[in-house]
Amino acid sequence: MDAPEDANPTRGDALEQAEGAVSRLTRWCDDFPTPGVRFADLTPVFADGPGFRAVIEGLAAVGVGAEIVAGVDARGFLLGGGVAMELGCGVLAVRKAGKLPPPVHSQSYLLEYGTGTLEIPSDAPDLRGRRVFVIDDVLATGGTLLAAAELLTRAGAEVVGVAVVLEIEELGGRARLDRYPVTSLIRV
Repeated sequence: MDAPEDANPTRGDALEQAEGAVSRLTRWCDDFPTPGVRFADLTPVFADGPGFRAVIEGLAAVGVGAEIVAGVDARGFLLGGGVAMELGCGVLAVRKAGKLPPPVHSQSYLLEYGTGTLEIPSDAPDLRGRRVFVIDDVLATGGTLLAAAELLTRAGAEVVGVAVVLEIEELGGRARLDRYPVTSLIRV
């Protein structure tokens, strides 16, 4: 766990319970989607009621003070909605290209095996000066999360943190997000 230590035992407990659920319930799939890749399937974590609750509470524990939670397409939507409910704030879906009607703000980025584009509506909600907490499931190379944070910043938001369920340390994505506080419930 890499969230800063806090004197608040509730936060520490929430992060510890989330880490335990993710460690216990993640299904590992070797050689998927390509040979040599070990895929972390978080579906069993999300499908387990107590495990999912622990993840939501753990992520929410580090998002206190956010006005909007931005969930990145697609599993970030599940997490972002839950975290926003826990924090009592709004949620914004950061969509893949072509899913929203114009006008949109967009940000392109490199993937491990191609390119992608993320979008948010450009006319609503007004993000200027709003404190936004960005959520996704996995931090790998950091391209998607960096694009989301840059997109939100360009729209006027203040990105107050980035959080993921699982971080694959070997891929070095955290270094690309050095402008933002980053929390991962578990690092592998």
